[in-house]
Amino acid sequence: MSYEKVTQANRLSIGTKQTLKVVERGSATEVYVAKDADPKVTAKVIVLCKDMNVNIIYVDSMKQLGKACGIEVGAAVAAVIND
Repeated sequence: MSYEKVTQANRLSIGTKQTLKVVERGSATEVYVAKDADPKVTAKVIVLCKDMNVNIIYVDSMKQLGKACGIEVGAAVAAVIND
């Protein structure tokens, strides 16, 4: 899966808590979820995205998602935020 939109996004929300806040506010255009992340961590985000009709894109690796977000550690979820 391509991480291109994440690397090109002007504004990102990285991590479960921040992503939940952005989705609840209606500011997220799409949410990236790493397939290798713990389902306990990603479940709330996935349910909320489905309820709010936010597009979910599944990516293979937390490590690669973190790298695409510009951080040194893995990321379970990240959201692209409306400008």
